[in-house]
Amino acid sequence: MKEEQEKNIEETLSKIKNRLLVFSGKGGVGKSTVAANLGLALAEKGKQVGLIDVDIHGPNLAKMLGVEGKRMVAANEKKILPVPITKNLKLVSMSFLLESPDLPVIWRGPLKMKVIQQFLGDVDWGALDWLIIDSPPGTGDEPLSVAQLIPATGAIIVTTPQEVSLLDSRKAINFARKLNLNIVGIIENMSVLICPHCGKKINLFKEGGGEKTAKEMGIPFLGKVPIEPHIVQSGDTGKPFILENPDSNASKAFMEIVDKIIASSSKNQKGKKDS
Repeated sequence: MKEEQEKNIEETLSKIKNRLLVFSGKGGVGKSTVAANLGLALAEKGKQVGLIDVDIHGPNLAKMLGVEGKRMVAANEKKILPVPITKNLKLVSMSFLLESPDLPVIWRGPLKMKVIQQFLGDVDWGALDWLIIDSPPGTGDEPLSVAQLIPATGAIIVTTPQEVSLLDSRKAINFARKLNLNIVGIIENMSVLICPHCGKKINLFKEGGGEKTAKEMGIPFLGKVPIEPHIVQSGDTGKPFILENPDSNASKAFMEIVDKIIASSSKNQKGKKDS
């Protein structure tokens, strides 16, 4: 049974060109919001994208993307289908397996790792350009297990500008390095609030910390995503943010960040071919 599962996982991974692990050194930095909108932005650029929510205890992506309460259906006797979000984006989440969104998942490590394996081996993802993995926060056992179960081709660290978050981001960078992950870069979330009344910039969590950390740690800085009330509203109402607000500063920031991610992937693939 174990050999069959491993074979199924290998088969799934062989059809996925890029696997992007999105994680953070601490919770509360908007990691899931970033993961969801990166997936949407890649899909808007015509890429086939899968989004896998492996934050077993806090699976929020289904609500953010407007599919809370949906269920995955069988593709055949052995495979199940992810839940479609848009024409190019599909999602698998623990929330699709819960009878109620209010139910906690009280599982020990082995059970959680088993369900993550099933998200890969038992789901018919089809051919994907990108698989975005929304990882649990921190640098402990769960993110480590996720990184080992789903070998990523790249990792993105999400931070906010204040020093407390940046301290944990440095730990996350070193965590990724110890696992020999290709660090695509840092995204600074909640970077600035633009007053809707006067247009003035308000640095709620200081300024420039993410870019400074990226420079000090020798990794790319992918960009800043400003705070916008519509991001909160979209997440709470299940309306995908960049689709509902394509002209907003945050949506433009996500699209620019995705351009850098695609360019980085193309460069790495070219380098592998040349070598």
